Amino acid sequence: MSDTISAVVVACDGSEHASRAARMAADLAKATGHPLKLLTVFPGSRAERLIISGVWPSDLEQEQQEYGRKVFDTAKEALDGPVDVKEEILLKGDPAHEVVEYMEQNPGTHLVIGKRGHSALRSLTLGSVSEKVIRHAPGLVTIVS
Repeated sequence: MSDTISAVVVACDGSEHASRAARMAADLAKATGHPLKLLTVFPGSRAERLIISGVWPSDLEQEQQEYGRKVFDTAKEALDGPVDVKEEILLKGDPAHEVVEYMEQNPGTHLVIGKRGHSALRSLTLGSVSEKVIRHAPGLVTIVS
């Protein structure tokens, strides 16, 4: 784990929990002077369903971009006042895996992620993205509920 924070990165998925995480990440970035970055992952399972349903692989890139734009816009709308977002990062695959891999490739990332309110049984059997991330993250993670 890096001792030096280089950026505050908020994991976004368009949910209310992610919006709360975005607000906290923006406050943290402003208070510490670190750049704020938005990160989302276009789920690989969604890409597979789109291809099975008839979306051409060549159109999949456009679907990913539209997904990213919608999620990033939702996160920006949740921010209080003008906030300078330094970068928008759109990845594709398993969300937990991609977030952890991003952190491994970007030492010094302070990740802020929302925790969804799944039932106790579902969390025990499937786990959540935030739980998987905190188990495997190589750096600082703040969970916002």
